[in-house]
Amino acid sequence: MPRAGDRLLSPGALLGLRDRRFRRRRDLRVRGERAALAFVNSVGCCSTFYRFPEGLACLWEAVVGRPNPRWPRRSHHDWGIGLTWELKDTLPTRRQVYYGKLLKGRPVLVALDLFPAFYALVRGRQRARDYRVEYEAGRLSLTARRIMDSFTREHPQYTREIRGNCFMLEPGKTREFERAMAELQQGLWVVKSEERYEPTFSYRWELLEAWLPEPVALGRRLRRSAAAEQLVARYLAGAVFSTPALLARLFALSHAEISLAVDRLARAGALVPDCAVGGWPGRWLVHAAALRSR
Repeated sequence: MPRAGDRLLSPGALLGLRDRRFRRRRDLRVRGERAALAFVNSVGCCSTFYRFPEGLACLWEAVVGRPNPRWPRRSHHDWGIGLTWELKDTLPTRRQVYYGKLLKGRPVLVALDLFPAFYALVRGRQRARDYRVEYEAGRLSLTARRIMDSFTREHPQYTREIRGNCFMLEPGKTREFERAMAELQQGLWVVKSEERYEPTFSYRWELLEAWLPEPVALGRRLRRSAAAEQLVARYLAGAVFSTPALLARLFALSHAEISLAVDRLARAGALVPDCAVGGWPGRWLVHAAALRSR
C-alpha cells in the first residue's frame, strides 16, 4: 500500500491537480461536444451548473475554464451558459451519457460505463415492474405509482401525455406531478429522453430500462459493495482528494459502505488514506496518482 509518509501534502498542488482534471483552466476548457463527452467519461460524473460543496466536477466550469464562475445578469446572451445548456441536452439525447436528478436532487451527467454502479446502489436487482413492490412497501408515492402504471401501458410519453393519462392536467396538480417525476428520476425508474422545442417546448420520458437496457442489465448483476468501490475509485481519480464523510454525504452511502470501499482501494494501491494536508483540518483520502506526481 502506498504511504504519504509524515510529509505534509501541499494544498496548492492538490487543488491545482483537481483544476486540471476538472478542466478549470482556460487552456483545458471544453469547447464542443467531443470534448464534453471526453470530460464526462474522464471524471465519471459531473453536475451541469450546480457547484456541489463536496467537490464534484461541473460542466459549466469546464466550459468556461475557471472555478466558481458568476451567474451573469443576461444569462441568455452568455456563451458559456449557452454552450453548457446545449451540451447537457445533446449528449443525453444521443445516449452518450445518462442525465438525471441523481445526486442530492440535482441533475448530473454520468458516463455510461459508470452508470451500472449507480443503478446497483439505487435499485439493486429490481426491474421496472417492481415499482408496485416499492409502492406497497411505502417507498413510492401514490402519484409516482400512477405515473408508472401509465408507463407500463405506453412508453415513451411526452409530459402532457403523462399528465393527461394520470388526470393531472389541471394547473393545481403541477407541483404534485413535478414532485412525483423527480421521485421517479431519483429512483431510476424513468429518464428524460428528449427535449422537444417545436411546435412547443416539452420533455419526452422513457422507462430507464428501455432507454439504457445494457447498463441497467449490468447494474442488476453488480454487487452493492463492488458498485460503491467503483464509484469511489472513479470519483477520486477526478476529484483527487476527499474524506469519508464527504463521500458519504455526496453519494448518500453509509459510513460503513464508504469505509469498506476505501479499505479495499487502499489495499489495491488506488488511494492513500489518512493523509495530512498543510493548513487543512483532519485527515484526507488522496488518489495515489497525485502522490506519484508530486
